[in-house]
Amino acid sequence: MDFLHTLFYFIVAVGALVAFHEFGHFWVARKVGIKVLRFSIGFGKVLWSKQKDPRSTEYVLSAIPLGGYVKMVDEREGPVNSEDLPFSFNRQPLWARTAVVAAGPIFNLILAVALFWSVLVIGEEGIKPLLGKVEQGTLAASAGFSEGDEILAVNDKPTPTWVQALTTIIEFAIDGAQEINVTVKNSDDQHSVKILILSDQDTENPDVLYQRLGFKAWSPVLKPVIGQVLPESAALAAGLKSGDLIISADMVAIQDWQQWVDYVKTHPAIPINLAIERDGVRLPVTITPKPVQVEQKSEGKIGASVKVPEELLKSVMVEYSLSPWAAVPAAFETTYNYAITTLKMMGKMLVGRASVENLSGPISIAQYAGKSASMGLVPFLKFMALVSVSLGVLNLLPVPVLDGGHLMFFAIEGIKGSPVSEKIVMFFQQIGIALLVLLMALAMFLDIERLFQ
Repeated sequence: MDFLHTLFYFIVAVGALVAFHEFGHFWVARKVGIKVLRFSIGFGKVLWSKQKDPRSTEYVLSAIPLGGYVKMVDEREGPVNSEDLPFSFNRQPLWARTAVVAAGPIFNLILAVALFWSVLVIGEEGIKPLLGKVEQGTLAASAGFSEGDEILAVNDKPTPTWVQALTTIIEFAIDGAQEINVTVKNSDDQHSVKILILSDQDTENPDVLYQRLGFKAWSPVLKPVIGQVLPESAALAAGLKSGDLIISADMVAIQDWQQWVDYVKTHPAIPINLAIERDGVRLPVTITPKPVQVEQKSEGKIGASVKVPEELLKSVMVEYSLSPWAAVPAAFETTYNYAITTLKMMGKMLVGRASVENLSGPISIAQYAGKSASMGLVPFLKFMALVSVSLGVLNLLPVPVLDGGHLMFFAIEGIKGSPVSEKIVMFFQQIGIALLVLLMALAMFLDIERLFQ
């Protein structure tokens, strides 16, 4: 069921985003007078088609729902009827061809703005950016952060939730900032500014940067009470239920949930004899944590969460939204920031200043799609917006085969006054295909490696 859930939302997300990209090409082509023979949602075998008459565009739904394509009249792709020659793509002026090719990635960026706007207007609930224990030797400790500090803003940008605070810090770091000003409020309600000092090595990999920062969310001391029990988990197999209070493990008294988590981690595939309390009755239970590989070592997991008192949960949660009007510039700014960050990260990877571990292939993207959908509508919309930004930016890169490669050839044509020869275009397209295949192979390799980790 998890696999089908992940696959379904991966198809929904990628199919919708690529289809919207192709719709951009289609819409602009029609507007500039190019004849479109077919607009297909999906690839492969045609499942449904509609065409008003033999001279009009055929609208198609195809069997493989991963994107779509636009087939225009073009002499480079085969013979064209004499009456269709004026409407052929290759006979259009340079500005028209440029507009058609650029429309795809631009529509992806426009869609990202619309999705981010929707997220900002709908609003989202998150955890307040309260800091937990600050470990020595981290960037947070060097900057003078303390447990209980609440992050209010990063470089004067408000950060009402934990995710926004951490994301904003990492964005500024990847952007090349050597110093990041973080406005905080301590437990005595006093405001101050802490300065994070970064080096080039800190920004090579966002995961490494996160570890170096040393920011951990504040976590209250919770009773060891079972909350949700996951299906096919060790907790379910042992018969644990929501509301069970863990009294002891192997005759060791369990005082709080964190103590229980730490105990489980050190007992992968090792039976643990529990004493629990259920509805006022003390019961013996034996549970064997499942072993999970974490950073080249085995840790135990039981597949159960802690039960958090509702009043405590409310005290650390915050709702964040904007009015429809205020959300417009914020959506444009968010899209711009992610686009620039994507470009800079690509540039750093190209020159070796960032790890290729930052690449995500189809497996990772599918996992993100499934997880974000499980979290709700807003996280899934944010996921789609981020992928839409990536598609837009990637397709604008001056790599032959991609839209950006065609735009590069058009720019050369504008400078020299005549089209680049088909022989040269084909040569560079073959290089572009080889580069893309290598990149996809690397991304797939990293995806598979992450699965085994």
